[in-house]
Amino acid sequence: MPTEPLAILQQTFGYPNFRGLQQEIIQEIMSGGDALVLMPTGGGKSICYQIPAIARPGTGVVISPLIALMQDQVEALRQLGVKAAFLNSSLDLQDQKATESAFSKGELDLLYVAPERLNTERFLKLLLEVRISLFAIDEAHCVSQWGHDFRSHYLELSLLHERFPEIPRLALTATADLKTQEEIIRRLGLQKARVFQGSFDRPNIRYRIAPKQNARHQLLKFLTHEHPGDSGIVYCLSRRKVEETADFLKAQGLTALPYHAGLPAEDRQHHQRRFLIEEGVIIVATIAFGMGIDKPNVRFVAHLDLPRSPEAYYQETGRAGRDGEAANAFMVYGLQDVVTLSQMVEASEAEEQHKRLERQRLDAMLGLCETISCRRQVLLRYFDQAAPDYCANCDNCQTPPVTWNATEAARKALSCCYRTHQRFGAHHLIDILLGKTQERLERYGHQHLSTFGIGRDLSEKTWRSVFRQLITHRYLEVDQAQHGALKLTETCRQILRGEKELLLRWEDDQGETRPGASTKRWANRPFIASEKPLWSALRELRKKLAEEQGVPPYIIFQDSVLIEMLERKPKTLGDFALLSGVGEKKLLRYGKPFLRIILEHERTD
Repeated sequence: MPTEPLAILQQTFGYPNFRGLQQEIIQEIMSGGDALVLMPTGGGKSICYQIPAIARPGTGVVISPLIALMQDQVEALRQLGVKAAFLNSSLDLQDQKATESAFSKGELDLLYVAPERLNTERFLKLLLEVRISLFAIDEAHCVSQWGHDFRSHYLELSLLHERFPEIPRLALTATADLKTQEEIIRRLGLQKARVFQGSFDRPNIRYRIAPKQNARHQLLKFLTHEHPGDSGIVYCLSRRKVEETADFLKAQGLTALPYHAGLPAEDRQHHQRRFLIEEGVIIVATIAFGMGIDKPNVRFVAHLDLPRSPEAYYQETGRAGRDGEAANAFMVYGLQDVVTLSQMVEASEAEEQHKRLERQRLDAMLGLCETISCRRQVLLRYFDQAAPDYCANCDNCQTPPVTWNATEAARKALSCCYRTHQRFGAHHLIDILLGKTQERLERYGHQHLSTFGIGRDLSEKTWRSVFRQLITHRYLEVDQAQHGALKLTETCRQILRGEKELLLRWEDDQGETRPGASTKRWANRPFIASEKPLWSALRELRKKLAEEQGVPPYIIFQDSVLIEMLERKPKTLGDFALLSGVGEKKLLRYGKPFLRIILEHERTD
């Protein structure tokens, strides 16, 4: 195997050139420096440590948080002829000993381990006996208590700096706001490390957010109209909702599997494996699912509940479209989501400083939902990155939202809250504004209020939108001491006194999401429709080879490589070697069978 980084990239990985910051990062590690790498999902982070681990003398040790992630990475590397292995609880004792033996003899290029194993004295002793080329700390946001996937064992990884100061370290993550970045640097002792931050923009992902009316109906319409037969992830806030949504989708004839921490471990592993191996599988999950998932052809990520921060939203939606092809990030949310997440923040046992930060993140998430400007711009600015005013690939840019002067409606809502002594939630206040004759209102004498019935000019759904946006704009806030009651903030005085006009997003009573521009997978590749027989044959061959080896199909070749086969129609092994992602080992293993399929279809045309 070559030892020069560019030669490894070309001959082993099959790519002609480095992209983005990869070359700079690799040079820093090759020279013995440390690095903090911030790159989007699908941005090529893994190559930043895999190539130096191969090029430098010794074995690269990769600390990874999930068994599935380790297995996926190792399977992919072995396909390329790289000597890689993992140590985790999925191995029996015999396989663990064999892996440790290969590691101690210097027979591995890369070894993947969980932080829990690395922190044991037994493994640390083993590290002292082996030549290590580098330490890579993947999913490094797990080190931060401010992050969204906190793992306590990551806090102990500072020992790498203390015990092995001469060995270069990379900490890598797909997303981290400034607070999380500072925590990673402090916890891992990376004060002298170079920080490499690529653009977080994922231009192939289309962002779409809509008010929640009938979430299941909205989801089903989205799936059947835009993603028939596609693989994707649906996120829900609770385990119960995960189960109910998966059952609903199955009843509609879709292949949907639940995933949450309450399921037996073997069921979770089986469902995750099916998602990785099979085509067209939809995983319905809590946020327990997805970190480190390498499946490149996830065509959509849907949220049926509000994520708790833009960082979490970015991380979760980033699991779509890793192959660079068109993908969808679809979300519906409602007022109850805001109340529930606010209650979760206040009910936690965290320190007040942490709660304050979580409130700020929730506010930022609401701002992303309610914005009338480009969503990509709002999302990137959250990470202190520049963004265009118009991205052409979010719902707001494709179909600009309608706004309306909601000043008078806001005054009615705020007055109603004030006259009920700030002790009731939005549902009760809306009933008053609509003048509903209900026992609950009569019990408190609220049918005699001056605000009773003054909001009949607007529908109930519009009033829910008004209250939700008043919370987003900080004119109202959720009072946890009063079980979700709404209370006025100081800023609402400007509205009540008529000193400020308020423009809000207008939502129709149907709350339908607007499809906008086409988001079908091959919208920009019409030639695939004309090549459907060959496309199907290539996929079928890939599936057969994958099944024979017990690996996901994308480990053989990603969709993007098959697409390039359709475009370029290689006729010789030399032509096939020029395809992006075809290294020497894959050329030897798969060149002839794929060429045979291509040439057979050429003869029949």
